[in-house]
Amino acid sequence: MEPAYEAVALHELAIWQRKMLKDPNLLDKVARKMQVKMNSFIPEKIHQAITTTIKQMIRATLFGAQLTTFKPTQYQNLQIKEAVALERIAFYKKVAAAEGGVTGAGGFLLGLADFPLLLSLKLKMLFDLAAIFGYPVNDYRERIYLLHIFQLAFSSPEQRRQVYLQMVNWQEKRKTLPEDIHQFDWRTFQQEYRDYIDLAKMAQLIPIIGAPVGAVVNYRLLNKLGVTALNAYRMRWQEEQTAAGAPLLPPETN
Repeated sequence: MEPAYEAVALHELAIWQRKMLKDPNLLDKVARKMQVKMNSFIPEKIHQAITTTIKQMIRATLFGAQLTTFKPTQYQNLQIKEAVALERIAFYKKVAAAEGGVTGAGGFLLGLADFPLLLSLKLKMLFDLAAIFGYPVNDYRERIYLLHIFQLAFSSPEQRRQVYLQMVNWQEKRKTLPEDIHQFDWRTFQQEYRDYIDLAKMAQLIPIIGAPVGAVVNYRLLNKLGVTALNAYRMRWQEEQTAAGAPLLPPETN
């Protein structure tokens, strides 16, 4: 069963990798120009304040979630790892949907509280998935990989391609990472994330429709992050198997 499962997983991975490298279409380019123009109207002090806020929120979650995440596991094969991972993703999607529904029904002020709560759920899910795939989240470089997965899920096509290329051959690239997490590009991180979710989350602040919108949007955001993480760890698994000389079935191309 495992070789057949691996073939399917590699086929899905190949499709995902092509999507990550796909050039932006005309609509993507127009939307990007509009977002850049809108960002140019925001004073630099505001940008700096938002960057600092998100940086501190994520740093607190990164180091706080580490204390509550279970230890890396060593499951027998890829199929078992992914089965456990999918169960965990399903759990977080339900929690995020419930949280979005509650904050969406609570009006403008409670709707604003959704941002840090949802961010925490996303990062906690990534910590759990890292442990399921056997990676120690107490390693600073593994936390950087989690941030790359986050960026990959919530970035424009241009930025997405750049982030993906940074993640290819991670075992070698992780050796060149700076020791200080402050050197991470927080400005690009927060701006890409904010631009990605702005329109969807704004509707959550509207009375009456806020609750259903919040539930659906949060569910979909967690699903997107989960799919991205699953394929990111498939990519690392494939690279590690290749480096170890293990035979891999080629993915189907049809």
